[in-house]
Order: sequence, then C-alpha cells, then structure tokens
Amino acid sequence: MSNSTADPEASPPGGRPRPWEALRYRDYRVHWLASFSYVVGFWLRFLTLAQWLFDSTGSAAQLGLIGLVQLFVQIPALLWGGTIADRFDRKRVLFFVNMVTMVVVAFCGFLAASDLLTTWHVYVAIAITAGSHTMAQPARGAMTAVVVPPQHIMLAVTTDRATQNVAMIFAPLLFAVVASTFGLTTTFFLAAVVILPAALLPLLIRVSGQATGGSDGSTAQRVVEGFRFVARHPILPGLFLLDTGITVVSFYREILPVLARGLFRGGAGAVGVLGAANSAGAVIGSFAAIAFVGYRAKGMLVLYATLAYAFVLFGFGSVTNLWLGAMFIALLGGTDAVTVAVRETTVQLTTPDHMRGRAYSFMILTAQTANNLGTIWVGFWSASIGAPGAMQLGAVVAVLATLVIWRVWRPIREYRYP
Repeated sequence: MSNSTADPEASPPGGRPRPWEALRYRDYRVHWLASFSYVVGFWLRFLTLAQWLFDSTGSAAQLGLIGLVQLFVQIPALLWGGTIADRFDRKRVLFFVNMVTMVVVAFCGFLAASDLLTTWHVYVAIAITAGSHTMAQPARGAMTAVVVPPQHIMLAVTTDRATQNVAMIFAPLLFAVVASTFGLTTTFFLAAVVILPAALLPLLIRVSGQATGGSDGSTAQRVVEGFRFVARHPILPGLFLLDTGITVVSFYREILPVLARGLFRGGAGAVGVLGAANSAGAVIGSFAAIAFVGYRAKGMLVLYATLAYAFVLFGFGSVTNLWLGAMFIALLGGTDAVTVAVRETTVQLTTPDHMRGRAYSFMILTAQTANNLGTIWVGFWSASIGAPGAMQLGAVVAVLATLVIWRVWRPIREYRYP
C-alpha cells in the first residue's frame, strides 16, 4: 500500500536515511504521538492499580495475583486481537479498545474519590484493561507498515521502540511525583486523561486502516489461518524460536531484586540502578539500530546481535561491582533492542497486509510466553546455583542456541532487505 502523505523532503529510496526520517511522514507523526500517549497512560494505569491494591491489602500475594489475572486474559485477547486487526479498520479498533481502557481507569478514579473502590473492582479493572491493551498491540503494530513506505519501516520501528523505552522511564517518575503530591485518586484521572489522545489520534490518520485482501471465515478459522501462515513462513519460525530460546534462559527484568542481591549484595537501590541502566541501554540500542538500516543482511544482523547479547550476559554474571553490572545490563538492553527492531521489521516486511495483525500477534504471544518461562527458569537456577551461575549458564545455552539456529535455519542467513 502506498503512503499518500509522504513528505516531499524525505530522502529518496536509494539515499542514506536520516535518523528522524520516519517523523517526516505526517501519518507516522500522528501514530507516534498516539503510541507515546498510550504507553505513558498504560504505565500510569498499571502502577496506580498495583499501588492501590498493595496499600489497601498489604499483601504481596494479592499483588502477585495481577500476573495470574493478566495471563488468563492476555492469550485469548492477543489471538483475537490479531484477527480483529486483519478484519476491521485498525484505526477504529485502536479508538475502541483505548476508549475502553480510558473509561475503566476513569471509573476507578470516581470510585476511589467516593471511597467506594474495592479489591474486586481493581481485579476486574486489571482484567479488562489487560485485555484491551493486548488487543490493541496487533492493530498498532500493523498500522506502522502503512504510515511509512517500506524503506523506512525499520526506522519507524526503532523510533517506536526508543519512544516506548523513554515513556517507560518517564511514566514511573510522573507517577511518583503526582501520587506523592496529590494521591492515587489523582493518578487514576491523570492516566485516563493521558490515554484519551491515544484513542482519538488514530482517527486523524489519513491512510486507510482497513487491511487489503484476505479471506472470509470465522474468528477461529482466521486464527488457524494465521498460525499456518507463520508456521509455513521461511523466516519467522526461526526468528521466533531464536527469541524464545534466548529469552527463556536469560529473562532478568522480573527478578532484578534476586539478581541485585545475588550478584551485588544490593537492595532496592541496586534494583533501581540496574532497572534504569537497562532502560537507558534499550533507548540507546533502539537508536543505534538506525545505523543498520542500510545493512542488507538483516537475518545475519539478528544472529550477530544475539551472540553479542549472550557474551554480554556472561559478563553480567561474572562481575561483582554494581556499576560494572549497570554497564553490562545497559549493553544487554541495547543488544536486545537491536534484535527486537530487526525481528519486528522482518514481520512487517515479509507479511502481506491482510495477515500482518495475526503475524504480529503471534510474535507478541511468543515473546510473552518466553518472558514468563524465563522468569521461572532464571529464578529456579538462581536459587539452585546462585545468580552468577544462572546468568553464566544462560549465556552458554544462548550461544549454543544461536549457533544451532545459524546452522539449521538457512533462510535467516540468506535474508536480505532491501
């Protein structure tokens, strides 16, 4: 699909793209602003609900149930969301699901202001907003490919990822300031206000949000059709398998307190340093990925970046100084950002428009499943052989897994774009 709102000052397809190239396109700017607004609002929503629940119950176990509630709704919502994104106008899908999130969060604010908010209200709100958030992801990802021309998709993806990481740093800081100054009730309303532009802005995008082509059929038939497409794709199964293998043996974000204590004998302060360093590294890595836009062997780029990630992971598990650890975990965030950018770009470029929402949903489903399994794996081995050993073991397995995919999955080695 051609982009009808291309900027005449944008560099020609054969020229060297500039880092800000994607932002020259009017529709992408609207899409970008909507995405930034949503990520900030999403984190405000999550932090406010979690903090209210913990303040009200004082129970870590009840707080932990958030994960179970989200897991219960996210898998079917993700599969259904991919199908919906390929069947209906994606701009209207984003409007509807984001409005649902906004209304639910605002309603919680009114209940909190009236001192009527209860624990079961919060769990219901978490379930609904987790479902709406998950359903929005395939539509949002699929829209990226139609608001910029193909030669700038990787620039758009890397800009999206960098912006999301910046928002993930900004939102907790904003939450801390507003919640400590005005209270949690105010942050409910703030989250709703911030999410509102994410619902309205997609309607201002000029290009069509309707997928082109495709076949009729029930939702279940379309889910199966999407699964078959991904399974038969020459590149995507290998990329998804590579991501799963690496993530399962190394996912560290959810158990940073364990690693902070096991590696550096630190507490909450060490967790904060490591978390901030990782997010900062991801931002830098997202922009660094722009330097590889002109590198044609995109499949090999994923393999190189994954190997670099594995070696850095081994270094992270081998140091005992917190600031060295912060440097290594920043590098982990950076190398991971490169692999994510290339993987998402490959999905966008090698998938027809009528299948893009479902392919995107399977990519997210694979990543989320790997994250959950990785938390269990790293937690188990950290308890069994210690945090350093868990990281080093994960690094060795990651190297072996990368070399196996490198050897076995020939289409990844041969993939070239443009």
